Amino acid sequence: MNKRLYTLIILGILLIGITLFLVVDPPENSKNVSTDNNEQQEQKEDTKDTADKEEKTSQDDNQTSAETTGKPMTNLQDIFSEAVQRTINFFSNREANVTALGDSLTQGVGDNVVDGGYVGILDNTINRNNQLVTFDNYGKRGNRSDQLLKRLEKPKVTQSVEEADIVLITIGANDIMQVVKENFTDLKINDFTPAKEAYEDNLQEILDKINTLNDNAEIYLIGIYNPFMHYFPNIKELSMIVEDWNKTSRRITEQYDHATFIPIADLFKSGDKELFAEDNFHPSHQGYQLFARRVLKYVTEQ
Repeated sequence: MNKRLYTLIILGILLIGITLFLVVDPPENSKNVSTDNNEQQEQKEDTKDTADKEEKTSQDDNQTSAETTGKPMTNLQDIFSEAVQRTINFFSNREANVTALGDSLTQGVGDNVVDGGYVGILDNTINRNNQLVTFDNYGKRGNRSDQLLKRLEKPKVTQSVEEADIVLITIGANDIMQVVKENFTDLKINDFTPAKEAYEDNLQEILDKINTLNDNAEIYLIGIYNPFMHYFPNIKELSMIVEDWNKTSRRITEQYDHATFIPIADLFKSGDKELFAEDNFHPSHQGYQLFARRVLKYVTEQ
């Protein structure tokens, strides 16, 4: 009996080892895997208790490849989910242009694997085998809502919005950050009131401007998360401020027929440091992957 049990354990270890090899280090011809195989892999991811460990290992492998080849690679094992397949199906019969506007979250600051953060992940994933979607990334680190409004006047940005089928926006975090910097020694909730009112006005003008340039584009305003949790863990008011600003953003987008608010605060609520870059402020590659998944979910379900 003991010998039989020992044999079963050895076989189990071998099977797990083969599975990890196929998931973490797929062969080159895996780029042509069928949709059915992708769906089977998704089911395995949903049912296996070891999924998180495999995800981290795969991410490390891809990062090493990026460093050695000089070419960023997306962790496709992590991101190629049902939402991605729906997106590929969604775009497969049409040419589409996506314009990404906003701050460092659109620029992709903090992602040391893929240029462009969540936008880069979307680009690399959707266009993995065929060029289905064109992405224009106009993210700029540090941009506030008033600065984004001015950048919409630039010819290249204007033209991109005019030709866009989808417009993705991240904005607002730096408006909050400015208040924090200006009132660092004595921060109060009331300090955010003027900035919030200005943000509301700017956001309204941003959406109006985009609608004027292109009233057929679908606009997705991505919410903000609390990036201050690692710097000010004891100031609970900051989480309240972020939640309040997200409610404002949602309310404003609901005034437009082609605008949708995408929440992301819940993705980072745990404070898991693996979701943050070394600056403990911007998302890491893993954080941007969650970001991209959420965006795909909303885009494909609309």
